Amino acid sequence: MKQSRISNGFPLMLPLAAIALLWGHGIGSARRARTQSETPAKSAEPSQQLSLEGQASLHAILQAGNLPDLHWPDFSEYDKHVQKFYESYGYSLPWVREMEPTAQAQQVIALLLQAEQKGLSAEDYDGRRWGDRLAKLKPAATQPSEAGAVGFDVALTVCVMRYISDLHIGKVNPKHFEFGLDVEAKKYNLPEFLKEHVVDASDVAGVLAQVEPPYPGYRRTIQALHTYLKLEKEYDGKPLPAIQKTIAPGDSYPGVPQLTRLLRLVGDLLADANVAADGTAYQGPLVDAVKNFQRRLGRDPDGRITAQTLADLNVPITSRVRQMQLTLERWRWLPLSYQKSPIVANIPEFHLRAYDENFKIALQMNVVVGKAYGHDTPVFSDTMEYVIFRPYWSVPYPIAKAEFLPHIARDPDYLAKKGFEVVDSRQEAVTSGTVTSEVLEQLRAGKLFIRQTPGPRNSLGLVKFIFPNNFNVYMHDTPEQVFFSKSRRDFSHGCIRVERPADLAVWVLRDNPGWNMDRVRAAMNGDTTQQVNLAHPIPVLIVYATVIVTEDGIVHFYDDIYGHDVALEKVLEKGYPYPG
Repeated sequence: MKQSRISNGFPLMLPLAAIALLWGHGIGSARRARTQSETPAKSAEPSQQLSLEGQASLHAILQAGNLPDLHWPDFSEYDKHVQKFYESYGYSLPWVREMEPTAQAQQVIALLLQAEQKGLSAEDYDGRRWGDRLAKLKPAATQPSEAGAVGFDVALTVCVMRYISDLHIGKVNPKHFEFGLDVEAKKYNLPEFLKEHVVDASDVAGVLAQVEPPYPGYRRTIQALHTYLKLEKEYDGKPLPAIQKTIAPGDSYPGVPQLTRLLRLVGDLLADANVAADGTAYQGPLVDAVKNFQRRLGRDPDGRITAQTLADLNVPITSRVRQMQLTLERWRWLPLSYQKSPIVANIPEFHLRAYDENFKIALQMNVVVGKAYGHDTPVFSDTMEYVIFRPYWSVPYPIAKAEFLPHIARDPDYLAKKGFEVVDSRQEAVTSGTVTSEVLEQLRAGKLFIRQTPGPRNSLGLVKFIFPNNFNVYMHDTPEQVFFSKSRRDFSHGCIRVERPADLAVWVLRDNPGWNMDRVRAAMNGDTTQQVNLAHPIPVLIVYATVIVTEDGIVHFYDDIYGHDVALEKVLEKGYPYPG
């Protein structure tokens, strides 16, 4: 069944050869290309020298960290970089030669004007202002002013620094949102990077293409963005007619012609599907197309046009483009350790993927994540180090206080009935039976603790996967398998429950000799708690992407369950300087 796919044209389908290229060689080829394209072609022309008055004007701008002619005049977040850049040129103008913009300057401007293709905004990099600035220099102007050249040069330096940084590590530091992702190690030395790789480059576009994240999923999202930017121009965005009740297959619906056009545009309905152009019967291929659409949005694909399905269909293409832009921003935050056979859990998708050394999906499954409004699963990266079979569950104090102590106060035998016990700070059992009033008071004071004994009823199931982190979050089995069949799966206190724990255990222990499925199941169903350290630690990424473009080119959209898209949007709306 055809579904929405990405390409430069329609139908929206990414060629299989391109997928193989991105996944098989994406990282390595990007690095090789970077080495080749960053070799500068040294210009024979010296940079534009300034008079004493021109140098004074340049120094004043640099000292102020502000250029009124910029769309975002305050460049204080880059002032030290800009100062160092011009210092390295003896306070001459590297983007100007004989009062004309260099070929490299013009190449940079052309890229800034195409920033939309990268999920950015050309106006952030002075899009419409470059025409006037260029006109004030030769050859357009017969007598260009030195002040105009200074303003042009500084504006270009600030804009290209912003562009490179935004494209490489994103606009906003993820730590502003208390995400456990660190972009510091990825930052370029911008003055050095510009001077060594851009100012005199023979192929500026080739150089700047390599500052982008090397991840195949990022590239697929870029391709999807290009497609949806075209759709945005083709589709009028008129809402589908309201419904008074659910439209079931076989019903009449006046919005059928418009629905047909929309689903054809986004690729859920085959171009040659036999649907009457002016009919109102909701049936046949159109029902299948709605199922495809629902599937791509993580809904139950029942083919019925409910209020939720209608709301999803009426989301403007512009909003879908914005979702992609926000997702691309988060792709730029990811650490480079992503390339080492990681495990990636995407919160809004409720899904986990484990990748092999060739970036092919080795294993994937549904997951349950933290409840919205109070128990959000954090966004962070870390490294899985060991697995524990038949784990205890040490109940965190906030959960014990809110959910256990009231029950114990009403029924002193509550813990014994549920398979819990009370332990001290050394994890030695105090009681597994009746909880006395004295023990209850110590539990309230946080001097004693509650833990659940191992076994099939344990909240962590029969195995948990540990990647030590400050959030005290891990992945684990669960006895509550019913949740995995639901389309929305935010039911935990923050940890991640995995649908197929035995399969995940076999995969993470694949380099540990002897740990096949039989041994894993024996450990899960044995009599003792057992810790097994991984032969090779595995990168783990807990990410938040409301748009995912899968290897088959299908574009999926998910709800912003924690409001992270909304929060990022509000920060971006304020413009530069962004929180660093």
